[in-house]
Amino acid sequence: MLIYMIRHGQTDWNAEGRLQGQKDIGLNEIGRAQARQNGAALRDLLGDGAHSFDFVASPLSRTRETMELARGAIGLDPLRYRTDERLVELSFGDWEGFTLDEVRRVSPDRLKMRSRQKWSFIPPGTDAESYEILSWRVGAWLQSVDRPTVCVSHGGVIRSILKLVGGWDETEAAKSAIPQDRVLIIDRDLGKAEWL
Repeated sequence: MLIYMIRHGQTDWNAEGRLQGQKDIGLNEIGRAQARQNGAALRDLLGDGAHSFDFVASPLSRTRETMELARGAIGLDPLRYRTDERLVELSFGDWEGFTLDEVRRVSPDRLKMRSRQKWSFIPPGTDAESYEILSWRVGAWLQSVDRPTVCVSHGGVIRSILKLVGGWDETEAAKSAIPQDRVLIIDRDLGKAEWL
């Protein structure tokens, strides 16, 4: 059971180092180019079998636009995919929209706690989540995958998958860079996750 996963392309908030979370921020031009590049890579990987895959994205606009550009590059109808709420990025709560430097100025102690326990840390705010909490809904999504799939989602979701399927420990999964210009191949049956 293979899942080909890509992170949404770059947004201006990514470029500025802002915590996006569940804020609905669109792609910038670099992000659109990354989406097309990932689509071309998927076209080469999937070949004529691309139409048989399930295509699913987080419902946020940056992931939907990435999916539509990628499907166009594959040669498929850009709009024939579905969304799943379980693939939405984790919520950074009250910190969404801020850079880590801005958070450091108002809440240095909480930020230190986050860097010590990044996987389990919950930012302030009633809707905030940790990576651990996020991994519960991502795990439920993984269990629902019943055929080869192409998925466009977010950095936090991919971190969860790297821990759940790839066997990464919490620290490695929480702190590793998640590229926006590469495809992650996940073999759920073999417990492997590998960047192309």
